[in-house]
Amino acid sequence: MKAAQAVVDHCRHIATYSEVSGQTTRTFLSPPMRGVHEYLTNWMRSLGMSTRLDRAGNLRGTYGQGPAFVIASHLDTVPNAGAFDGILGVVMGIMLVELLAGEPCSVEVIGFSEEEGVRFGVPFIGSRSWMGDRMLLDRPDVAEVIRAYGLDPSADEPAGNYRGYLEFHIEQGPVLESLNLPLAVVDSIVGLSRWELTFTGHANHAGTTPMPLRRDALAAAAEWILAVEAEGQADGVATVGHLQLEPNARNAINGQVVASLDVRHPRDEVRLAAVERLLARASANAARRGVSVTSRLHLDQVAVPMDPALTQQLADAVEGGAHRMTSGAGHDAMIVAPHLPAAMLFLRSPGGVSHHPTENVLVEDVVAALQVGMRFLKCLN
Repeated sequence: MKAAQAVVDHCRHIATYSEVSGQTTRTFLSPPMRGVHEYLTNWMRSLGMSTRLDRAGNLRGTYGQGPAFVIASHLDTVPNAGAFDGILGVVMGIMLVELLAGEPCSVEVIGFSEEEGVRFGVPFIGSRSWMGDRMLLDRPDVAEVIRAYGLDPSADEPAGNYRGYLEFHIEQGPVLESLNLPLAVVDSIVGLSRWELTFTGHANHAGTTPMPLRRDALAAAAEWILAVEAEGQADGVATVGHLQLEPNARNAINGQVVASLDVRHPRDEVRLAAVERLLARASANAARRGVSVTSRLHLDQVAVPMDPALTQQLADAVEGGAHRMTSGAGHDAMIVAPHLPAAMLFLRSPGGVSHHPTENVLVEDVVAALQVGMRFLKCLN
């Protein structure tokens, strides 16, 4: 219990390193990230770990000799975030090294510099770089920030010798709380489609344009949004999270609506079929109302399974049997999994809340997760 409370206390302290006073906002290699690096580096070195920052600003702490097992998550946050998304997984890794001191194990804990995609609109800068992807590091704006931090984005990174990857993370949803369970083992991370649809009608006066003569883009979009909701209820999840209206006036018919579409499912063929149906439905609804619609793909991200053998070992480390679930959110593990055996353990999110200042974890759930981590690492040796 003492170690678990220390994990929570570390996370809450790190949440004070922020770009905005009174809240937690910490983006890729922003000034407060130096404080986080210093804080975690001092803790790692007190445990006999060797530490360094790599070319992407990932904090790397190594304990033991020989091929290492990696425990990692991210250090950045969304704006006005909570204290546990990402950082919990890094702190859990360091605490496991502390608890396993003297054991014949080799562990590398990595705090990825970026996962959320806030600063540059593209996520996973840290884990992509670790997996050898230089594309983001070669972007002039990203490279400039890395150099300003005192690092060299063009540096070569030596190939690591790793046995596998484990990420602890809050669930960021209500499933575990609804089941009254502290933990879940993640089988896979869902595939994701993001589209933007533009409904174009004709803006006009709300008082002088008869209803039968209107070409209301918002009405066409609204009808389609209900179809999106129905599609999500049938299988997977489907969401319209953002609308941009023109002219967006109280006394005007909207002539244009730009709407987002987010569709997620663990099976890619189901996800893609749902997107096809929704795009066809948008066209049909718009045509019936005298409105046109165009669509643009923003992201097509395939579902990523976790390593079956490693996932089973993690499940075996959960006393009383492990609940298995799919992650509806993206995580660094999905970047790592195609290259290295990867597994994930979720901790319950009280209230199902994340990306919000009230985000929390229960100390007793952290106790359970630390016990799973110790059993899991010991069984690897």
